Amino acid sequence: MQIKELEELIGAPLVERGRRQIHLTGLGEVFAERASEILRSVDELADLARSTKGPLSGRLRIGVIPTVAPYLLPELMKSIAARYPLVDARPREAITQKLIEDLVDGKLDVAIVALPVSEPSLEEVPLFEEEFVLVRPIEDAGKPVPSPDMLKQMRLLLLEEGHCFREQALSFCNISSAPPRDLMEGSSLSTLVQMVGAGIGVTLIPRMAIDIEAHRANVAVSHLADPKPTRTIGIVWRHSNPLAAQFGQIIEIIRDLGVNRQNCSEKLTSA
Repeated sequence: MQIKELEELIGAPLVERGRRQIHLTGLGEVFAERASEILRSVDELADLARSTKGPLSGRLRIGVIPTVAPYLLPELMKSIAARYPLVDARPREAITQKLIEDLVDGKLDVAIVALPVSEPSLEEVPLFEEEFVLVRPIEDAGKPVPSPDMLKQMRLLLLEEGHCFREQALSFCNISSAPPRDLMEGSSLSTLVQMVGAGIGVTLIPRMAIDIEAHRANVAVSHLADPKPTRTIGIVWRHSNPLAAQFGQIIEIIRDLGVNRQNCSEKLTSA
């Protein structure tokens, strides 16, 4: 049904039409919100029906943060396809804030993020702990590993704003939300590591990224001194999701993959 036909049916305008732009009216905004709620309820009814059919099956929309997706998602998709051939897995990569919004709005079924997310409507389940490691130019390989206070004085390469990994790295280095002028930003861990290989600075990356990122650049990767910085990777979903009881099957797969990925990391030197 076209918007114009719908307006004629209810006897009121839903959009304000200008020469170049169209805006929702007050009624249009309420109408759109209610329509979204109805569609979300329809999806939940479909999920409820699926939850009674035994093994996990049907559509499964999975959100993953960018600092996890390249290193976990390919194997996760392969494992889901092998163990649960009736599942239509649909991955989506986005920053945490966007994934949480989409979960709450019913646009995702689960999301793999760094915990905590502190959203009352969501269930959080920890999957594994992951260490941060230091990436330096290869020329620094034999030098002592710098402390957090020393890192603060170096040119630190970080992900751009919006990535939770950026905030975690700043926190470890005791750098405030207003970072020093010498800090440089990149849009991906791959970009940061390549810049380190070019001698531009140093960076922190999650351990699971070592095999893919560090082997592409002329860099040295080191453990940091205790207490080592870590993050908790977890899975979240809506409390109201009828499929929640079946997500344990996915949790088992992700935990195994996360631990294996970290154990396979090479090219590390101790602090």
